[in-house]
Amino acid sequence: MPLYLSKFSYTPETWARMIRNPEDRGKAAQAYIESVGGTLHGFWYAFGSHDGYNLWEAPDNVSMAAVAVAIAGGGALSSFETTVLLSVDETMSALRMAAEVGYRAPGA
Repeated sequence: MPLYLSKFSYTPETWARMIRNPEDRGKAAQAYIESVGGTLHGFWYAFGSHDGYNLWEAPDNVSMAAVAVAIAGGGALSSFETTVLLSVDETMSALRMAAEVGYRAPGA
């Protein structure tokens, strides 16, 4: 199954609600991905440009998109970005295929 890395940031209102009522949002994230047949491999909070990161495994892009859209549409986040992660083997296959593409740079 494909792996996905999500970066997110909460709104100030969400942080205020979590201060008043602390909650393990990793358990919620796990339930969301499991609802589409996936697995949560990690949930971390961070300092910096994003408040947290998730490492997910989902059956396919559509399943992950469903989870991402549901979360982003919930209104608790100010940003939510998901990146598809490729294994080394997948990248090697892509490199081999790239040789067959025949790309020509503009103006070349």
